Amino acid sequence: MSILLFVMLGIFIFMMFRRNKKTQQQQQATLQSQFAPGVEVMTSFGLFGRIVDIDDEENKVTLELSPGNLATVHRQAVTKIIEPAAGVPAATEVPDDASSLTAAESGSTPAAAETPEETLKRLNDEGKKDN
Repeated sequence: MSILLFVMLGIFIFMMFRRNKKTQQQQQATLQSQFAPGVEVMTSFGLFGRIVDIDDEENKVTLELSPGNLATVHRQAVTKIIEPAAGVPAATEVPDDASSLTAAESGSTPAAAETPEETLKRLNDEGKKDN
């Protein structure tokens, strides 16, 4: 009876590993079929680049990491296709002068509008609140 239990457990484990292996192979085949020159990808070791050339006989992919910098990697090292971001945020406008640094953004009054006596009184009152 115990032998039958171990055989059933072995078959169950074998089927589980077999199913996972098939799923992994299907995902890999789908990824490999999407490879084409011009596609943005990421390698298993974290390099981002654009596919320039694919050599099927030697399983090599030539990536352009930055303009003029090429790297040749094994085809299986390319693990992820990078999709372009749908909502790219607009560029933040940076002024040419320092006016944005002195503007009151939080709605409080600027420090220059306070007299020295008012500053001393405010600081003394803040110290009393801490005790």
